[in-house]
Amino acid sequence: MIEWQWPWIGLLLPLPWIIRKIFPPWDAQPAAIRVPFFEDLVNSSKGVATPAKLRAALAGLMWVMLLVCAARPVWYGEPVNIATSGRDLMLAIDISDSMRIDDMQINNDQAMRIDVVKMLGSEFINNRKSDRIGLILFGQQAYLQTPFTFDRQSVVQQLLEAQPGFAGSSTAIGDAMGLAIQRLRDRPAESRVLLLLSDGSNTYGSDPLGATQVAAEAGIKIHVIGMGADIHTGRDVIGQKIEVNPSRDLDEQTLAAIAVATGGQYFRARSPDDLAMIYSTIDQLEPAAAEELVRPQRSLHHWPLSLSMLCAVLGIALQSRSLNA
Repeated sequence: MIEWQWPWIGLLLPLPWIIRKIFPPWDAQPAAIRVPFFEDLVNSSKGVATPAKLRAALAGLMWVMLLVCAARPVWYGEPVNIATSGRDLMLAIDISDSMRIDDMQINNDQAMRIDVVKMLGSEFINNRKSDRIGLILFGQQAYLQTPFTFDRQSVVQQLLEAQPGFAGSSTAIGDAMGLAIQRLRDRPAESRVLLLLSDGSNTYGSDPLGATQVAAEAGIKIHVIGMGADIHTGRDVIGQKIEVNPSRDLDEQTLAAIAVATGGQYFRARSPDDLAMIYSTIDQLEPAAAEELVRPQRSLHHWPLSLSMLCAVLGIALQSRSLNA
């Protein structure tokens, strides 16, 4: 179905005729030449379109096509349902050196924290089919790895390629929050959500509590995940088995304060099962996707514009041929 965005442009159709009626045609007054066989030429040319008539027809067609183009024809397809929640979900993932600690277990094998985050984070992202998702990776520096997009596969790929230490050895939680706030504050007010995951404390950059106040004023909800087990079994230098607390640097007090101040929740992930449960809970906390009726559309203005340009080229060619004849 074709619809016209500016149909009133059609009122300009008689404009060239009106101008011709108001202003007299230009008369070149060429020198008079007597041609004895003039009547024979006139009789032989009857019924044949002269270059002048062809140019006039091309000019008229060009004018009509320009008006059709200016009226902005748009083709609308059949309505389709698209699942959308309009939510803008930013993920801020800690990739400092401590994310190499292998205090997680996958199938009874020791696994690094970052590997668990990649595995379960990818599933979480793929399930957010109706959200615009962005990805921030941070260590000593915070980087916007993926701007907001519906392309979940791109976000997953960027997460899978992340490596601990690539952003520095320290942890700049406040800087990561500041970068997320910059991207979220201009988004629709009801859909600003930040999911922050870290296994440590803020050891570099700006104060996360100051960023928390800015986020709360901007209406940004922050869910926070503290990553790390309570006990990690290892061996000392002489081979004796020892147990240590690998999460002693985790600043749960600050991370919980960030979540509470912004209307979010704080979660502790001590194992892959905990992290999977947390992602499931976040899915339930945020509104479910709704279906929106959308009609696909495609602009058609380039077709009459191309035809108008073709008429102009043909008119110029006829004019050149007439002058050279």
